[in-house]
Amino acid sequence: MVEHGDIRVVHRGGSKINFREPVLSHDSRLLLCASGECVKVFSSSTEECVHDLQGHTDLVTGVLLNPSNHLQAYSCSADGTVRLWDFTDGILIKVQLHCHHRSPSGCVCFCAELFQLAALHLPQSGDQLVEAREFSSVLGDVSSNPAAIAFGQGVCTHRNHCHQRSGKCIKIFVPLRFSLKEDNKKGAKNTFTCLSCHPKDDCIATGHEDGKIRLWRNFNHKREYTYSTLHWHHSAVSSVRTNLLSGGVESVLVQWRYNQETQKDFLPRLGAAITHIAVSPDGELFCTAHSDNKLTVIQSCVKVSAVIQGLVKGESVRTDLMVDPRSKALVLNGKPGHLQFYSLQRDKQLYNLDIVQQEYIHESGLQQFEVVKAAFDTRGNWLATVEERKQKDSTLELNLKLWAYDEQTQSFVLNTTVSGPHEARITAMCFCHTADSQTTMLVSASQDGHFKAWQLAEGPFWSCDFVGAYHSLVPECCCFSADGSLLAISFQEVVTVWSPASWELLTTLSQPPGAIRDLCFGRQSCSKYLLGTTAKNLLCCWNLLTCTLEWSTSMDVSLLLSDPLSENMAAFCSHAGLFVFKPSEPRPLFSHKAICSGKVTRAVFAPREEMLESCEESSQWLNRSQLYFLTQYMDLMTFITKAEEDRLMASSKRLVIDDSVAVTPFYLLLGKHRQQQQEKQDRSFSAERNQLPQGSVAIKELLHTPAHVLPSASFLCSMFVRSLLISEKKSEEEEMESDKEEESECEMEASTMGQGQTAEAQETAAPALTKAQARELRRVKKLDHSWLSSLLDS
Repeated sequence: MVEHGDIRVVHRGGSKINFREPVLSHDSRLLLCASGECVKVFSSSTEECVHDLQGHTDLVTGVLLNPSNHLQAYSCSADGTVRLWDFTDGILIKVQLHCHHRSPSGCVCFCAELFQLAALHLPQSGDQLVEAREFSSVLGDVSSNPAAIAFGQGVCTHRNHCHQRSGKCIKIFVPLRFSLKEDNKKGAKNTFTCLSCHPKDDCIATGHEDGKIRLWRNFNHKREYTYSTLHWHHSAVSSVRTNLLSGGVESVLVQWRYNQETQKDFLPRLGAAITHIAVSPDGELFCTAHSDNKLTVIQSCVKVSAVIQGLVKGESVRTDLMVDPRSKALVLNGKPGHLQFYSLQRDKQLYNLDIVQQEYIHESGLQQFEVVKAAFDTRGNWLATVEERKQKDSTLELNLKLWAYDEQTQSFVLNTTVSGPHEARITAMCFCHTADSQTTMLVSASQDGHFKAWQLAEGPFWSCDFVGAYHSLVPECCCFSADGSLLAISFQEVVTVWSPASWELLTTLSQPPGAIRDLCFGRQSCSKYLLGTTAKNLLCCWNLLTCTLEWSTSMDVSLLLSDPLSENMAAFCSHAGLFVFKPSEPRPLFSHKAICSGKVTRAVFAPREEMLESCEESSQWLNRSQLYFLTQYMDLMTFITKAEEDRLMASSKRLVIDDSVAVTPFYLLLGKHRQQQQEKQDRSFSAERNQLPQGSVAIKELLHTPAHVLPSASFLCSMFVRSLLISEKKSEEEEMESDKEEESECEMEASTMGQGQTAEAQETAAPALTKAQARELRRVKKLDHSWLSSLLDS
């Protein structure tokens, strides 16, 4: 995470959910997985994200259920902390700060940066922040692959060696090493790739690079260990469970019958290679993590009940990062031959669009069609895609496809397919961004030395309207101005400006030597500027009104893009530096030397749902749009202001916690309210017996809080009953008020009767009652005398 003043760089959506093995709760209703800097809690039935456990400041490297409380979970992170969560309510209970400051990669016994098996003692304390000092190394030279470490019988592996601990204490680790030759005469590759310990039996299952599974037995009975071999996978086994389940690149879940390994069941066509397998405690529910950042919930290896799809991250993104003008979704390469539409606000994939429309075959070395280019028009009515496939004889197959948005299906439907639109690879493609024009135009540039303009004709269908070239040079970049009146195309070191209305070459722009790599028009008040980057590490700005070079600066820009909602532009440097600026001003709005490790490969400005209204000058460029970028490690990052982060954290907090008091589930529920009561009692003696009023926040929380975090029933009962009782002083005051009202009513009745009666009747009237007698009479009237009727009937 990078901090720079009021702005930070964070994982805000699209993080990997297949980074570590998912965890199923004991009741199989919830699914926990590490996702960037947080832990996501999904519903295994509805696929929705129930909680987002936020608190870590770096990558979460492991999640584990608390063995002593199945409603709690531990998470460890590269920030050097281990956190305890109540994941059913999304509450942080405790933070264990481990003093050695080595990044853990597993939880709670974990591998540190040096790939050692280490033990961290978590001290028992009522404080929320606890420093763990007892840290010890158990075993060195272990595998860096978390799948090759298992607990139960205490086993870890390294290459072709397997270690098993002796003794119940994790600190007492006497290695029982049993190994295999890396290669044998038959060409088998015995390198360990994963393992699992049986929870009850004396058995360990190991997966190997050659696709074999071995079951090791009898190593705990002081006898010579034995192993049996199972083989179905044709390549490395990526995950194995002693239930007995296995998975690999075949996208097939294999269930072997334990102790009857010759019988097995298959669940095929899971969509992508299996990387992790998790099993619920009752063994009825399985969860597989896949290489396409997907989690699949399976019922007893019979059917798929839920699919949780994250942002698909392949080896590279051939298309740019784009934003769908209609759904505001992030669009980029998804599954092979697909485009994925991903909601950044909901952090959820909306749908996949099949571009190639051919069955993908999982076979190494097989050349298949790939989506390499994509572009939207301004309104989101049209989508253009380019797919290519290179044959063994070096011939290139190209297809240009144009998709129309269908209101009924709420998706894109194929309208026109152009086979071989160019004779060589397409280098750039863009739509004409005219908001008021009824005609739609698409321009594509190719390495064959030509650029073509595609026009929407009657039908409707697309056809080629114009073919252009410039001195047999290769066009590299193309872009339209904001109003669509100008088209800029770079031909190596020359920038040409064309009129789309007449296809007249208006002017050419020169600059110091160097091929143009990026072209971008200014927006709004800066629309008169055209910016470009060169291979000679120059950022140039031309004034289109004077056709001269306005300014230039030496900068190794790898990526240049403009914000469609403002005049701001972003320039990413090759060393992951960032400059946000306006073409009309010499001073940048924001700059940072290194926003991430590695190189930024793709970026896009995404419009916000609500404007930020930031007052800080350094962060005002984030008010209308949010800048997302993709690193070379396929991490999707974004920028966030401190005010925005505080607002998000405040909205996610369930209860206000005072850091000065020991944080327990009892305190989370009642501590704040009891503290308020104590303050009231100290202020005045009259409030000594003041209880919580009926309908207070405390009572509402008592009635809506899960039972497992409530105090004892004896404590709750007395407190709850007292809160419903009316104090004695208050009852007397209310009774006096009612007496006054009734007396006034009696006086009014008496005066009314006196006015209507004669003097003779007044003399024979009964004597008036005293106040005490009237009060006693009213009390008797209120009594329930229905029991007398039952006695009379009998």
